[in-house]
Parts: sequence; C-alpha cells; structure tokens
Amino acid sequence: MLLLVPAYARAQDTAEEAHRILKAMSDYLAQQKVIRVTLDSDIEVITPELQKIQFTSSGSALLQRPDHLRAQRAGGSSSVDLAFDGRTVTFHGETTRAYAQFDAPGSVDQLVERLRDQYGIATPGADLLGSDVYTTLTADVVEARHVGRGFVDGIACEHLAFRDVDTDWQIWIEPGERPIPRKYVITSKTLAGGPQYTMRIREWRTDIVPTPDAFAFTPPADAKKVAIEDLAGIDEVPSGGVPGSRQ
Repeated sequence: MLLLVPAYARAQDTAEEAHRILKAMSDYLAQQKVIRVTLDSDIEVITPELQKIQFTSSGSALLQRPDHLRAQRAGGSSSVDLAFDGRTVTFHGETTRAYAQFDAPGSVDQLVERLRDQYGIATPGADLLGSDVYTTLTADVVEARHVGRGFVDGIACEHLAFRDVDTDWQIWIEPGERPIPRKYVITSKTLAGGPQYTMRIREWRTDIVPTPDAFAFTPPADAKKVAIEDLAGIDEVPSGGVPGSRQ
C-alpha cells in the first residue's frame, strides 16, 4: 500500500528544518566574541531601458562584540572604510578623499539600526553580524523552505530559502560544529526585474586578536571632513546612476 504524505505536511517539515538550521547558525555566531570575514558582494540595478546591471565589490569586516566594528569595501566606483569604536563612527571615502564622523554610542546592533533608519544607509551584509541573527532575519518571514544541499566554493552547505512580503532571500550554511554562512542572496519583489544583492563569504575566522588600533581612525593628511549627508561615493552603485543609461 502506498502511503501519500499530504503536501502541507511536507512543507511544514521542510519549514521547521529551515528554521532549525538558521537558529543553530545564529546561536553559534552569537557565541563568537570576535569575527573577521572577507567577502565579495554583487548588487544589481535595473536601468530605465530595463537592462539589469551588476556591480561587484570585495571587502572585509572585523567585529568585536558588542561595540567595535571595522569594515572596508572596494568596488569599481568607490572604496570605503568604516570605523566604529563604540562611541564614534567614521565613514572614509577613499576615492573622494573625504570623511564624515558622528557620535553613535552603543552596540553594533544599534549602529546598524541607526544607519538604516536615520541616515538611509543600507548594510545588508551586517545582518549576519548581529547579536541575534535569527530574530533579525525572520522578523517578517511568511514562508520557509529547506531546499537541500548545495556547494559554495567547493564547500557542502545547507541551502535555505525564505520569503517576506517584499523580498525573497536565500542562505547557504556550512553544516557541522561550525555552522557559518557562506552565501546570502536577497531578491527584491517590489522592483521590476527582481534585482538581487548577493554576498559570498570567502573566509570566516574567529581566532583573530584585534590590535589596539584596529578600530581607530586617523584621517589622511589630504582628507576633508564633511557632514555625513554630504559624503558622496560610499554606495556600491555609482552616484548618478548607471553610466550610459538614460536617466
């Protein structure tokens, strides 16, 4: 006799497995006091001609919980350095030779929230460096799925897919005693063409001992201090839009 398992039961099982794997990753990451990652990221934009253009950057981040962060990103149009020592945050646009500083006492979690809500600066990769990654990522989830196994840079990973109202997102997590993220993809559902943000992690280390000046910023002699609102050239997409497109 063939026993058929209802589709909704299979969907529930795979959703529970997806949440379990993601929660295990979140718990592991929260236990790490120091994290250093190197990564590559891609962000897509849709031109007025409905052409999809992808901009690629490479970068690194050094986190010391709860309130120290140093991050660098280099792309074709800009190179940016962020330094946060728990009191002051600095953005240095190396391409424009300008920097901006403002007081932001608190944790890295609070910094990411302030950058997004107060200054409109999106930091999607920072989702994976928070103190409670699971709660942050699943806050608006309406559907979850454990897709199966996949390989990222030759490493077998658990492939999970989630749906929000505005986005679909996927994450590939290395299994075992060290469940770290290896790839993270966010797809917009509110823009035509479904542009994506992709982050692929090349190295994830927790054995780093930061130097005393790792989170300190010393302005270069030729750098000009400006207000954060006037600091141009720190976005992953070139200011003024895609070169050659009709604006």
